[in-house]
Order: sequence, then C-alpha cells, then structure tokens
Amino acid sequence: MEKEFALLFWKKFPRVHVSRLFILVSAPEDSPYEQPNPEPATDPREKPMGFFDHLEEMRWTIIKCAATFLVFACLIGVFLKEFNGVLLWPLNSVTADYPDLKLELGTTTIMEGFNVVIQMCLMGGLILSMPFFLFFIGQFVAPALTEKELKGVLPMCISATFLFIIGATFAFLFLMPSTVRVSLELNQFFGYATRWTPGAYYSLLTWFVLGVGASFEFPLVIVLLVWLGLMTTAFLKKYRRHAIVIIFVIAAVVTPTPDPFVQSMFALPLYLLFEIAIFASSRVEKRKNGFRLGKS
Repeated sequence: MEKEFALLFWKKFPRVHVSRLFILVSAPEDSPYEQPNPEPATDPREKPMGFFDHLEEMRWTIIKCAATFLVFACLIGVFLKEFNGVLLWPLNSVTADYPDLKLELGTTTIMEGFNVVIQMCLMGGLILSMPFFLFFIGQFVAPALTEKELKGVLPMCISATFLFIIGATFAFLFLMPSTVRVSLELNQFFGYATRWTPGAYYSLLTWFVLGVGASFEFPLVIVLLVWLGLMTTAFLKKYRRHAIVIIFVIAAVVTPTPDPFVQSMFALPLYLLFEIAIFASSRVEKRKNGFRLGKS
C-alpha cells in the first residue's frame, strides 16, 4: 500500500526528492512529518454552530435587549416623580427668569396623564438602554467578523454612542431652553396667555433629544461612505457650500420653531462636525492609499 501511494505521489509531484518521499511514507505515527499540511488554526472566538444554534443565540440577544429595556422602564416608573423633575429642568430654568409669569402645565383630556406616563417610561427606557442594545448586538455579530473588521466596527460603535449622547445632551441643555424662551417671548409680545399641556411639552422634548442625537451621527455616515469608496474628500471640499445649505435645511426640519437663532445654534455644531468628518475622511483615504501601495 505504501509503495503504491509513493508511486502515485511521485508521478503527480515528480520534483519531490526521493528522500523526502521516503520520510513521508515511512514516518511513524508520532513523527512531525505525519501531517505535512496541517489545518490552519481557527480563531478562538469562533465555534462551530448550526442554523438552530444561531437562532438560539439571536433569541438570547433579543431577550437580553428586552430585559434591559424593561429594567430601565421599570426604574423610571419607580422614580417617576424624580425623572419628571429632571425632564422639567429646561422649562423651570427658563421660567425662573420670568417671575411675573404664571405657567403651569395642565391636561386637557382625561387620558393625557396616562399617556405622559407611558411616553416617559417607553421613550426613556429606550434611550437609556440603547448603548446596551449596541453591546448585545455586537456580541452576537462579533464571531462572524475578522480581526480587521472588528478594529473598524468597534471604534465606530463607540463613536456612534458618544455622538448620540453629545447630541442629546446639547438638545436638552441648550436647544430646548432656547426654544421655550423664544416661545415665551413671542407670547408676551402678542399678549397671549401661556397654556401648555404636558403631552405637547414631552413630545417636543422627545423630538429634540432623538432628532438632534440622530443628526449628530452624520459624520460617521460620511466617513463610512469614504471608506467604502463611494465618496472622496475632494468631493466633500468641492461641495462645502452645498453642505452648508443642507445643514441649515436639517436644522429647520429638526427644530420646530422658525426662529433663526435656534436654527443657527443647531446648525453651527453640525457644520463643525462636517469639518471633523472631512478631516477624519482624509485620514481614512491616506491609510487606504498607503495600504494599496504597500500591497502593490
């Protein structure tokens, strides 16, 4: 049997030295020549899984996300009064400058109070649990990614969370109080009575926090398009003026008031983020070009 195998091997690979062929055929079981072509080492993060195993992993990922959301929603429900006091800070900080103004939020329908409670628990729980959602989804997807892909995905997820928190904080601390102030000034100018409902206030606050937080993610979209080769920094620099117009359009859509001061407050950081995106995209292009030159 060994001779037949040696003959077939020699006919297929005639350049192999006879001594090497003899070693391969006559090597003992514990010899290092037993497996001349060992299988490449697998990634320790990978483990063989079938279709139903993947479904099980996805099911546990969904369960962990749902459990995290329920924990935060229940915590908000338990500390509802304290959480409501935090959400009322933009309104109270502005009304403190108007001592003669009597402004109290009042409901106009029977179910509005229940709707406010549900809105605070659901939206608050969703926003607070969003970083944990990204972490659990990353755990589920990570075994399918290479080391190089992980080095790109992990910083992008961290940057997305960081930018969303900055945008939401900016909306809560600056844009919302400015909008309330402009509205009060207009009411006093026209002599209108100020009667606001909790539903209208919390809907505006939710729109601000989510809208501005999501708008602050656009630099990552630009960097991703440059990394995929669908856009270049030269293109971004060439159409910088058009980008400014688009930024002000986004500011007009996100900010519900036609006040140019509030829109400019929102458009200025967006433009700064656009310039940061151009700088980061240029770094990405240089690294890609350097990698191509090194590979060639």
